[in-house]
Amino acid sequence: MSSIKDIASEAGVSTATVSHVINKTRFVSEAVRARVLKAIELHDYYPNAHARSLASGSSRILGLIISDIANPFFPELVKSIEAAAFEYDYDVVLSNTNYEPERASHYVRRFIERKVAGVALMTSEMDKTLIDELARREVSVVFLDSGEAGLRMSNLRVDYDAGIKQAILHLVELGHQNIAFIGGPPHLHSAQRRLEAFRQTMKEVLPAASERIFQGDFKIEGGNRAALEILAAADLPTAVITANDLMAFGAISEFRRAGLNVPGDVSVIGFDDIAFSSLIEPALTTVNLPRKELGRLAVEALMTTLSNPNQRGVEFTIQTQLVVRNSTAQTRDQKKNKKDKS
Repeated sequence: MSSIKDIASEAGVSTATVSHVINKTRFVSEAVRARVLKAIELHDYYPNAHARSLASGSSRILGLIISDIANPFFPELVKSIEAAAFEYDYDVVLSNTNYEPERASHYVRRFIERKVAGVALMTSEMDKTLIDELARREVSVVFLDSGEAGLRMSNLRVDYDAGIKQAILHLVELGHQNIAFIGGPPHLHSAQRRLEAFRQTMKEVLPAASERIFQGDFKIEGGNRAALEILAAADLPTAVITANDLMAFGAISEFRRAGLNVPGDVSVIGFDDIAFSSLIEPALTTVNLPRKELGRLAVEALMTTLSNPNQRGVEFTIQTQLVVRNSTAQTRDQKKNKKDKS
């Protein structure tokens, strides 16, 4: 196996010059650079990435932390981030927290040990003390709606309000006033924001309506359990909005098992617009949270502070949009009124 000394000897330069060519840490004339690259190709030389990171204080690796690899939302996001990072010649190391804050803390510390260049925290479960640690270590960071822009720190702010407001207005247009909400884990910022958006819009649009909130967990099983609670209540809502699509799948399954028709008896709206949403029966009406845009902007934010470490991070706003499919329909009363008028 060839070493950096072999490359230097072949190119007729010092090992330091070879290192500068590889790491792009100092200007090297085009002629010398061409000789070094030719020698690298001739010897099929692969630089020691760990040694490079030790020498430079960082690596060409980005750490990525997500909440649940089993949720199709996240693989789609991971794919987008990996593709954008590849364009900048960075590799991505993935960690999955399963919505556990202590695991997020563990992975952040591991990333610091590995001298990653930046970290994309695409999760809400985060010990805030670690943010200070990342800042102290001068690691570029981008948050998904759970941090603030600052030195080397950027944030992707999701406009939950717009999408959920569109969802509620869509249901009201169909005649629905008895609308329930299945929320995510209350300790997660993203779940809190979706619940706040639902409550605020309901106060604006249907101020006389009773608040009907049920607890979920962002998983299919959470949708199952919440739907069972809804079915056990004396007054069945005519529509249900869930804080993510997986819980919508679980809720629809329980409603149908109980003999209800979706959307004939109860309309259901999800949130995220994962790929499976258009494939289930009925195809799910849901609020789209664009993963491709999320991934691209996450990497762009990291590159902004990596290229200029003394620059304040950026904040991008991610818009949400209702996608109407077949899981929502007019209430029976609305249909009857239209029939009587005709």
